[in-house]
Amino acid sequence: MMRLLIGAGALAFAATPALAQIELRLATVSSTGEPIYEAMEFFVEAVEEKVGDAVTITVHPNGELGSNQEVYEQVKIGAPVIQNSDPGYLSDYVPDFGILNGPYLLSDPRDFSKILESDLFAGMKDDLRESAGFELLATNWFFGARHVISDREIRTPADMESLTIRVPPNTMWIETIEAMNGRGVQLAWPEVYTGLSTGVVQAAEAPLAALHASKLYEPAKTVSMTGHFKAFVGLVMNADLFASFPPEVQEALTRSAIEAGDYMTDLVIASEEDYAGKLEAEGVTIVRDVDEAAFRQATESVYGAFPDWTPGLYERVSEILAD
Repeated sequence: MMRLLIGAGALAFAATPALAQIELRLATVSSTGEPIYEAMEFFVEAVEEKVGDAVTITVHPNGELGSNQEVYEQVKIGAPVIQNSDPGYLSDYVPDFGILNGPYLLSDPRDFSKILESDLFAGMKDDLRESAGFELLATNWFFGARHVISDREIRTPADMESLTIRVPPNTMWIETIEAMNGRGVQLAWPEVYTGLSTGVVQAAEAPLAALHASKLYEPAKTVSMTGHFKAFVGLVMNADLFASFPPEVQEALTRSAIEAGDYMTDLVIASEEDYAGKLEAEGVTIVRDVDEAAFRQATESVYGAFPDWTPGLYERVSEILAD
């Protein structure tokens, strides 16, 4: 575990003893070798630059605070935890968030900013705060295009027939993998390596950086570049706890989270080919000639599988992205 402590800073804050007592934990199930960990370091340093020693943040990688679902429950009851948030998990509280992780929703990941700047997204954030008690600091952290690592080469949905593939306990993943012709098996991320090694699953899906950092190339030697999700994540914390902080601290947390998201997005986009090369150096076969059009067509039905979404949500998001 790495502990990052905010150093001595602005004198204005040093004069207020209560502010120095703000201590937060920053949680992720990802490893220290992934871009998200580097973005978390960036976030902590950015907060330091803004408020000095008013805040102490401890980063907990590798699921040290529990699974994603367990940490969300900690946040919900008011624990001083900032959670690495995924729209798929947030959809458990506000269903419309699920569309942000839809298959083949984005052609260019930078287009995601159109959604984040929309009135639609502003309303979703308000709903999350009011109905679930979550303050979404940012969700512009590009986690990467997700690809399939397995024991076979995959170019079309037919190649995924009967393939058991790890999915998180999330409806969007389950529906998408089924539409791609696979069979989802729910496993926590820290269990995926063992699952592949023992045959519990034949495949997993994640960005290349995560596949490399988790060493999934050891039990599986083929990565097929399906790119079925262009996934964004971010940071969320308890809304009442956030509201209890001085305005300067609130501003530092939100601004720093967005800045870290921009940093991570640039980092991930620039590093994908580098991670492909690292995987190839480990003996992995990279399948690049995937029939994306076939997968896109196969997964169109997924957007009709969410009756709790606001009517016309997919059409509205499509219009926002088309502008």
